[in-house]
Amino acid sequence: MALLSKKPYLSIVIPLYNEEENILPLYEEISHVLKNLRREGEIIFIDDGSTDKSFQILKNLVAKDKRIKVIQFKRNFGQTAALSAGIEFSKGEVVIPMDGDLQNDPNDIPKLLAKLEEGYDVVSGWRKNRKDPYLTRKIPSSIANWLISVITKVKLHDYGCTLKAYRREAIERIRLYGEMHRFIPAYAAWEGARITELTVNHRPRIRGKSKYGITRTFKVLLDLITVKFLGSFSTKPLYIFGGGGAIFLLGGFVSGSVLIYLKLFKGVYMIQSPLLHLTALLITLGFQMLLMGLLAELLVRVYYESLDKKPFVIKEKINI
Repeated sequence: MALLSKKPYLSIVIPLYNEEENILPLYEEISHVLKNLRREGEIIFIDDGSTDKSFQILKNLVAKDKRIKVIQFKRNFGQTAALSAGIEFSKGEVVIPMDGDLQNDPNDIPKLLAKLEEGYDVVSGWRKNRKDPYLTRKIPSSIANWLISVITKVKLHDYGCTLKAYRREAIERIRLYGEMHRFIPAYAAWEGARITELTVNHRPRIRGKSKYGITRTFKVLLDLITVKFLGSFSTKPLYIFGGGGAIFLLGGFVSGSVLIYLKLFKGVYMIQSPLLHLTALLITLGFQMLLMGLLAELLVRVYYESLDKKPFVIKEKINI
């Protein structure tokens, strides 16, 4: 990918949900950083169905700063949908997502940009000294990060850190669903992007409440199965279903052969042997797997021809 222009236009994308106490302090910090950087940019807030005063505060900010853009969802669709909407409506050559709870430090933005200038396409933040509960957040996160790195073959210490820097061309073709925003670096790497990570400051939450608990870890693990399938077999599902079907059919052939041998040379009644039922089961499963693979091949073709469906519903847009 081409090198960045000297001072690329920045898009800072911030999903939030019930963060009325954190919006103004976060805005002030980001404004200070952008002023020191002397870069043009936009700040996109995505109100993910907040029930507090978050949206009203955002509307007031738009009136005083035209760099601010606001997207409000009709209901809470989740962090991935919010990031997807923010990225879609952003205009910057560089996209920098970050959390709206003040735990990500805006002062890390210059460091991310400097690393990006070295020729990387994605710079992922690493909360090396994470200020979160050890048992409910750090341990599950460490396990998830190790597992994601092993399965995707893209090694990062902290997939869950929202604070990252992306070149637009590295992410513009990526579609996000479920909890898959954390897998963006892996998706980008599969398309040839250069990935690196950078230690960033992580601050303790001092206002508001965390919206995520240990249950999200299990959702991430389930999404990881989807990511692996999409990454390895999204365009050739018959390979995985057909492979499973072939194994079942082979097992049925072996089982049936043993059954015939026992009948011919040992005098065993086929109807009395459990191998008869096993053979029938394996052959049936084998053909079912092959048929599932063929159906999946048809679905894949439909999927790639109908990607315009969005995983969110926008209620209102301001300054976009």
